[in-house]
Amino acid sequence: MTLAKYLYGAVAALAALLVAKLDPALAQEAAEVAEAAKPAIDSGDTAWMLASTALVLMMTIPGLALFYGGMVRKKNVLSIVMQCFAITCIVTVAWMVLGYSWAFTDGGDIQSYLGGMSQFMLKGMTLDSTNALAGTIPESVFMTFQMTFAIITPALIVGAFADRMKFSALVLFITLWVLIVYAPIAHWVWGGGFLGGRGVLDFAGGTVVHINAGIAGLVTAIYLGRRSGYGSENMAPHNLVYSVTGAALLWVGWFGFNAGSAVAANGRAGMAMAVTQIATATAALAWMFAEWLVHRKPSVLGIISGAVAGLVAITPASGFVGPVGALWIGAAAGVGCFFAATTVKRALGYDDSLDVFGVHGVGGMIGAILTGVFAVEAIGGAKGALEGNVGQIWTQIEGIAATLIWSGLATFVILIVVNIITGVRVSQAVEVEGLDINLHGEVVP
Repeated sequence: MTLAKYLYGAVAALAALLVAKLDPALAQEAAEVAEAAKPAIDSGDTAWMLASTALVLMMTIPGLALFYGGMVRKKNVLSIVMQCFAITCIVTVAWMVLGYSWAFTDGGDIQSYLGGMSQFMLKGMTLDSTNALAGTIPESVFMTFQMTFAIITPALIVGAFADRMKFSALVLFITLWVLIVYAPIAHWVWGGGFLGGRGVLDFAGGTVVHINAGIAGLVTAIYLGRRSGYGSENMAPHNLVYSVTGAALLWVGWFGFNAGSAVAANGRAGMAMAVTQIATATAALAWMFAEWLVHRKPSVLGIISGAVAGLVAITPASGFVGPVGALWIGAAAGVGCFFAATTVKRALGYDDSLDVFGVHGVGGMIGAILTGVFAVEAIGGAKGALEGNVGQIWTQIEGIAATLIWSGLATFVILIVVNIITGVRVSQAVEVEGLDINLHGEVVP
């Protein structure tokens, strides 16, 4: 179902209103034409999107919760799991009340930058209501699918400030962030805003999700400062089996993330699934071999980090590139994110606890730029540099820059506000003893 058909239906409906004043018979005929033009719900597409929605939700709980939970010290594992679970609940309510409307409705005079209030509290959503962006699936499914994206994006940020943020601050920060940062950027790219209008290619969230979360994580980590004992204490992961399990759940769930972004059970979804698998495996190997060469040993943490970097980098490209492009994107992400999370982080001295910027921020930028190189018109309807459209690379860079600027600045302002209201960082005594026992009254035995 194309947007053109929706527009045709709207014109037909207007015609019905006009001719009703002139001829009742013509009015009836026009009404029938308008009804025929309404999008038909496709059961196959709907079934795939129901499954995709569940897969993407699984990426946060339990996927990301386990992935991050295994990488922190034992005294803080419950705080990480709690943060991921609480974010799932907070964002669900915020998205239902306002986030969806701001991201995916017509904003009128400010349409280029923000949606409107027409679906505040999901007003008007019925069993058979549709959205022009939702194709042949019910709007309720489209809304929930997009909700799962809104959930995982701020949850990714948690890894950057692990071990040191107050839980009360987290609740307020996430509520404000998903509405002020995430919803507008989602609208810019996918909801009819200016980045989509300028031709920025982002199939499943390279800018909206990963660059957005990456720069927000970096700003938050710098604002809170380094963890107590950073650089002198052992902060190695306490349980890599948890992290491998979480990474595996992320990998499987990502098929819903990328292939589901076709919003239909079709060939483009199939290609998105194929290139996701290729890029992820390539990036995992690229990180592993880079680490093997530099540090003389291939680590478990390294190979799973590489896999996530590949998943991140192929996300914006997944609906636009073919297998060869996916191979190169995966290789670039594996090597690039390895050096960003090790050499670059050490050189700059910031304490991004679980390498959110190094993997999601850098990986998202690598993927967004290379989408402009490897995009294939026959797959996604857009040409990349290899097909003669070199300007697409610059368009991708514009999308990256807009996301970095808004997310970075808005995150910084939100942190200042939250710090005034609740304070953002736990005391040194709480940090040393552990967040689990002090903030939640529980520990892992």
